[in-house]
Amino acid sequence: MSLFTPLIWISLMLPLMAIAFAKTKKVNTKFLILFIVYFLADCYTQHFSRQYFSLDSIGLKFSWIGKILSLLLSLTIIFSVSKTHREQIGFTLKSNAKKQVKFGISIFLGFLLFDLIFKFILFPKGGHFDLETFAFQATMPGLTEELVFRGICFWLLDQVFTPQWNIKGISFGWGFIIVTLLFSVAHGLVLTEDHQLKFDIITIIYLTLISSLSLGLLSKFTGNLIYPIIGHNMVNVLNALIRIL
Repeated sequence: MSLFTPLIWISLMLPLMAIAFAKTKKVNTKFLILFIVYFLADCYTQHFSRQYFSLDSIGLKFSWIGKILSLLLSLTIIFSVSKTHREQIGFTLKSNAKKQVKFGISIFLGFLLFDLIFKFILFPKGGHFDLETFAFQATMPGLTEELVFRGICFWLLDQVFTPQWNIKGISFGWGFIIVTLLFSVAHGLVLTEDHQLKFDIITIIYLTLISSLSLGLLSKFTGNLIYPIIGHNMVNVLNALIRIL
C-alpha cells in the first residue's frame, strides 16, 4: 500500500464533509482536525508495523502487531478523555434502554442473515481450515476497527457536526454517514506502492449498505462497543467458515 492511500480515503470524504459543514449551524473544527490526525495516525501505525515488524519468520501471515498497536493507540485516546466522553465513545459497562438494545440487535441480525445467504451463494468454497485465520478473525478486526470507527471516529465527528436526527431516541448526524462510508472505502480502495489504483466499487457499496451500516446501527442503538465488536468478529469468522464448506 502506498503512503498516499489513507490521504485518498480522507480526500474522498471531503464532499460529504462539505455538505455537513453547510448543513450544520456550528462546526467544531478542532475536533475535525483531531479526527483526521487520529485516523491517519492509526493507518500509518498499522502500515509501518506491517513493513518493519513482519511475523513471517515465525509463520504468522496476519498483521497481529499492527492490530495490537492500533488497539494501544485507541486505548490511549480513550483513557485520555473524561469518563463522560468514554461513555459517549461506547467504552463503558452501560448500555442504552433495553428496547433500543433489542432493536439494534434485531436490525444487525437481519443484516447478518442477508449477508450470510448472499455470501453462501457467491463465495468460493472448498478452502482449508487455518487456525491462524480463525484466531485472527475472531479477535483483532472487530476489537480494533470498532474502537477506531464506531467508537472514537463516531465520537469525534459528533463533536464536529452536532447530530441532527433522532431515531427511536438515538441521535444520528453527519458523522455516522461519513464513518459508515469511510470504513467501506478503506476496505475497497488502495493505491499500490507502484501507484496503481485498485478500486472495487462493488465491495465499497456492499460494505456500506450491509456490514458498515449494520455495525454502525448496532453501536448507536446499544450505546456499548462490546456489541459491534462481537458482531464484527462474528461476520469475519462466518466469512472464513463459509469459504471452507
